[in-house]
Amino acid sequence: MSDAPSSPERVAIAHDYLLVMRGAERTFAAIAQLYERAPIYTLLYDEAGTAGRFAGRSITTSPLQRLGVGQNGFRRLLPLYPFAVRRLAPEPCDAVVSSSSAFAHGLTVPAGAVHVCYCHAPFRYAWYEQERALAETPAPLRAPLRAQLAWMRRWDRAASERVDHYVANSQLTRERIRRFYGRDAPIVHPPVETERFAPGTPGDSLLVVSELVHHKRVHVALEAARRAHAAIRIVGRGPEHDALRAAYPEAEFLGRADDSEIASLYAQARAVIVPSREEFGITAVEAQAAGRPVIAAAEGGALETVIDGETGTHVPLDDVDAFARAIAEIDELHFDPARAVANAARFSVASFRGRLAEQVAAALAAGPRSVRARIG
Repeated sequence: MSDAPSSPERVAIAHDYLLVMRGAERTFAAIAQLYERAPIYTLLYDEAGTAGRFAGRSITTSPLQRLGVGQNGFRRLLPLYPFAVRRLAPEPCDAVVSSSSAFAHGLTVPAGAVHVCYCHAPFRYAWYEQERALAETPAPLRAPLRAQLAWMRRWDRAASERVDHYVANSQLTRERIRRFYGRDAPIVHPPVETERFAPGTPGDSLLVVSELVHHKRVHVALEAARRAHAAIRIVGRGPEHDALRAAYPEAEFLGRADDSEIASLYAQARAVIVPSREEFGITAVEAQAAGRPVIAAAEGGALETVIDGETGTHVPLDDVDAFARAIAEIDELHFDPARAVANAARFSVASFRGRLAEQVAAALAAGPRSVRARIG
């Protein structure tokens, strides 16, 4: 049954790119269900990669769609996205709701429409991960990349001026919106499909569910498991897959998994490790919905979702020895699966839809900002 508002406002919705179904895409799926008749705008779309979740919807993509780039190659097009997103221009409507961690908040909004951006994070490579991006780039290309990122920061700040109302997915994102855009944003935590999960019989292996990119710090979890002499499984793919697999041959790398496989793996896990600083971190909530404890970096969203000493434990970011100690001690935690399930229920899809609908209604009542800056 739909939670769509009964009001007659015409709404268009947008997301950066719809190529796979991870946390941000699942959040957008909940937005799409909330506004079930709204046309969708996105830079790139892969119906198979998104498991048909948006099949049958009106979907408009950018001209870059013609290049046939998928999840494995979309990062190569990053310099083109600011230009491509301006070509995404919804038809006249009352509100545009964008779901953005980089570019969707820069689409062209019809005159008179209110633009509400649900922000997963400001564009990390332009603002707070630029030094990491430079370090991972061959030396001859670093100067051009530095100039490109500086331009993207200017573009991104200008794009933020076109947004009438930001909504943050967590306290960390709210702080970054304030720091980089000079805007305040109420918090609406992302939706977690908690009904997909149920406690089972835990096994002996730890579990990491993550894209295998450096900033996810999967190497921290692997090294901690090695030092704790603990079995560990890794679900996910990404550019670091081969290097991590070579460095940690004792770990079990499972690749990507579908929804039913993920649910089963969570339920079987000894504990789930979240070693990175997450804006929110849906993995930590999914693990608790499956009745398993979480060992999480004491940063970002985990401080809002994991109850330290009760549904999991907080560990200093990048402290491998502390993660190893937490692994060794996790079985001694006074852990109640039912308490973890109840904690996860706070982040249900229904709760998200209701709270986001309230924010959009408030933005419509307030109307557009008096001035929209031109995107450069």
